[in-house]
Amino acid sequence: MHIPTHMLSPGQNGYRAPTVEDYHVQNGGSTTPNSARTPNGVAPPNDHSTPNSLHHRLPHIRDQVNLSTTSLARSILDELHWGERIRHYTWTFFTMTMATGGISNVLYAVPFRFRGLEAIGIIFFLLNIVLFIFNIVMISLRFYFHPETFKASFLHPTERLFIPAAVVSFGTILLNISQYGPSHAGDWLNDVVVVLFWVDAGLALTASMGVYLIMWSTASFTIENMTPIWIFPAYPLLIIGPHAAVLSQTLEQRRAFDIIVGGFTLQGIGFMVSLMIYSAFIYRLMTQRLPQASTRPGMFVSVGPCGFTVAGVIGMAEGAQRALPPDFMGNTPMSAMILKVISAWMSLWIWGLAFWFFFISAGAHWSCVGPHKMVFTMTWYSYVFPNTALVTSTFAIGKAFNSRAIQIIGCVMTAILILTWFFVVGMMVRAIMLKQILWPQKGEDKDEGGFKAPRPNRRISV
Repeated sequence: MHIPTHMLSPGQNGYRAPTVEDYHVQNGGSTTPNSARTPNGVAPPNDHSTPNSLHHRLPHIRDQVNLSTTSLARSILDELHWGERIRHYTWTFFTMTMATGGISNVLYAVPFRFRGLEAIGIIFFLLNIVLFIFNIVMISLRFYFHPETFKASFLHPTERLFIPAAVVSFGTILLNISQYGPSHAGDWLNDVVVVLFWVDAGLALTASMGVYLIMWSTASFTIENMTPIWIFPAYPLLIIGPHAAVLSQTLEQRRAFDIIVGGFTLQGIGFMVSLMIYSAFIYRLMTQRLPQASTRPGMFVSVGPCGFTVAGVIGMAEGAQRALPPDFMGNTPMSAMILKVISAWMSLWIWGLAFWFFFISAGAHWSCVGPHKMVFTMTWYSYVFPNTALVTSTFAIGKAFNSRAIQIIGCVMTAILILTWFFVVGMMVRAIMLKQILWPQKGEDKDEGGFKAPRPNRRISV
């Protein structure tokens, strides 16, 4: 069964305004104007009446017609099969694997260990691998059954910003492998991960520069539409430093030194790009007020660059003590100590900035608290992943300054973060059932900013 043209949304190809005849067809009545009567007993207009005259002369009939046709269209669309819903499985679903891997990373960094903590971290790690494979399969099915959506995903003003989420998810899995793998699989795994580290570094650079180049080549942006999501293409670079910090603790001196140099370089690129976009975000807030309620979860994206940089820089500075080559800059132990001291004190500034953005982002949600004020989107995972960076950076600062109080604060934040992860996952499942996501014009691939998503090559049938 095909959707009649009068049931399409205004603006869609082929749409026409509904008439009273459509009402009778829907309800099984006659389509002949002279023989049909409305539910109120009012005779419909004669053959010379037009939809425009109907609009002005019979407003009560018009409302009934619009209500009935809209209801029928909704009932038809409610029966969309999963093949059509997969069409809206966007790149943003990789934020789910970013958040899950981030939780595993946080559990590895907890300084106060207890029996079973590592097992919980491994559970999140393995779950993340399963979810990552699931995401790969689902988005591949989307592009296979709806090939027109592949190019559209790179041109859409919102969805393309989340393409690097797949690279971040891959990098997070590599980070978790370096954390949990060698103690269970053996040192051979380090050799594999070192190769994958450089593969991930290349992917991070390609994804970051590629998405920004596509953005700057295909669209013009206005400051009033700016959100911290613009930082997202830099995220693949921001987890290179924390990964390098973990690897540098277990590799031999030569390879550890190469890893640290590469990690410092790429981490610096990611943070500096983010810092420049920060300035645009602050200017937007100063001139345009807070973003719309539906986009405010994305404000937490601003927390991540600072948090990951602190965790990465402090971790790499600690690894440098065993990674620096002999007679480095004339005195290897002195060079390592200077690097460690400078990294710790510099990180205090950046750590404080991360908390500043966190409180600004949390405070912006004050007016959004309450039922029916915010509809779920996959950007809700911004409540989790960027804040995993804040927690790991808190643990790093606590360790660098030997502060037990800061480490305890980090543990409290960890508990809250895990509860938040369960909350967001539950809301995602609820949103799928309520058709708030994986649904036409509901996800990050909806028409916006003048961009029209390509229509299916075939009619929707049920």
